[in-house]
Amino acid sequence: MTRGRHRHPLLLEALQAGEVVVEELAERFGVSASTIRRDLQQLASEKTIRRTYGGAVIAHPLPETSLPEREAQARPEKAAIARAAIGLLSDDDILVLDGGSTVATFGAGLIGGAGRPGRRHAIITNNLPLVGVLAGAPGLALTVLGGAVRPGSMSTMGPLAEASLRRLTADKAVVSGDGFVAGRGLCEAAIEQVSLKSLMMEQAAEVVVLMDSSKLGRATQGAWAPLPRRWTLVTDAGATQAQCAEAEEAGARVVRAGS
Repeated sequence: MTRGRHRHPLLLEALQAGEVVVEELAERFGVSASTIRRDLQQLASEKTIRRTYGGAVIAHPLPETSLPEREAQARPEKAAIARAAIGLLSDDDILVLDGGSTVATFGAGLIGGAGRPGRRHAIITNNLPLVGVLAGAPGLALTVLGGAVRPGSMSTMGPLAEASLRRLTADKAVVSGDGFVAGRGLCEAAIEQVSLKSLMMEQAAEVVVLMDSSKLGRATQGAWAPLPRRWTLVTDAGATQAQCAEAEEAGARVVRAGS
């Protein structure tokens, strides 16, 4: 019998093949039908699945918001997350920075901290809004990953970006995503996004995920980047005990900014 939250990623995998019914899931996992119904209700409340008569299907991905819309969301939380994440850096860390508005907030915050005497960082990124911010900043050496431009996120991706990144390594990969689910990882709208994100994590000695609490436990998109066995989650003070515990069970060291 598979217990509690550990069933949820397995249920999602079963649902990827199409609609399933409660009785089949109960038999597969060795639990009662009422237990499966409670599991499905929890996943439905997280908007991961959609209930059907007698079963469930994977929910359709939500429409992707534009970069300006994402930049306007959770600004205080993102600023606090960025400050806390900068506090985790060592002098002279080589950083690979993901696309997205939360990582852009982190990158912009490096200008003040990285410019003090003795503090330097080499930065590798596909985050195009950061290029104009970081280029020429004191104490920073910037490398931009070329490739196909994805207008929705204003980031590069694809085989050219991946080929360049394979020639580089980093001390820390600082990444984000549209959502996090234990056992699955970080979700994005496009497989090309998670392909490059996964490579960023592989090329770095440590992985730091920046994500506000509204995205924890959410699967709003359909492409997934698995996380390593050990990683750090920097989230805001609004993250619940249950959200933090779920991340910790998935291998995270959780840092709650401002708590």
